[in-house]
Amino acid sequence: MSQILKASVLQMDNLTPYHRNLERLLMHLDALKDQDIVLAPEVSMTDYDYDNLETAAAFGEEAERVLCERTGDQIVGLTRLTRHADGRYTNDAVVIHDHRVVHRQSKHKLFLLGEEDKHLAAGSAEGIRLFEIGGVRYGVLICFELRFKGLWKQLEGADVILVPSQWGLPRKRHLEILAPALAVMNQAYVLVANSAREDMARSSMLCMPDGEVMLDDENEIISGKIDLRLLRTIRRYIVMKQ
Repeated sequence: MSQILKASVLQMDNLTPYHRNLERLLMHLDALKDQDIVLAPEVSMTDYDYDNLETAAAFGEEAERVLCERTGDQIVGLTRLTRHADGRYTNDAVVIHDHRVVHRQSKHKLFLLGEEDKHLAAGSAEGIRLFEIGGVRYGVLICFELRFKGLWKQLEGADVILVPSQWGLPRKRHLEILAPALAVMNQAYVLVANSAREDMARSSMLCMPDGEVMLDDENEIISGKIDLRLLRTIRRYIVMKQ
């Protein structure tokens, strides 16, 4: 297992029609072939298109199929709208590796201010769990879920926490406080890919377990490194389990 992982978070706007978002993501993946992890923002393929949920979910399914075909050694994370057999819709985090979905979880904490609860069903808390790829332990929190300390506890032991987001501009400072705090508290790397829509906070970042933060409001791609040796050193000297 490599001790250094290259990671990039994408700070993307939502374009119409939908296929433009997928084309842009594929373009970035082609340009970032040397990266081990690429994370896209929340619902980056379709946005929260509540007026066309069925169409958006169908496109999300097609985008997932295309990404599975294209994604080999790399790890690609994003969320998409999903339609279930019983007619419910959810916002699902999808992590793709080795041409398949290796982790899927539905957003558990819906953002009431954005009326997500009026259109989407909440996933179960049990879906927020650790999963492993290549000996590295990962976890996912979707946007608003970053605010809940109980969910932080569920992801204790993760080496890398992925946070695909559509975090609003009025609460920009909250995002910039919470993500680094999670990295320090859980002694993990936290990767935030936030939307670049005009009403969004941007603030996409890579947060290190030692408190360092690589944050950028301007670029569409923010790249850095995950040093697993640093993780081991911090956990050895700052023992949290007492």
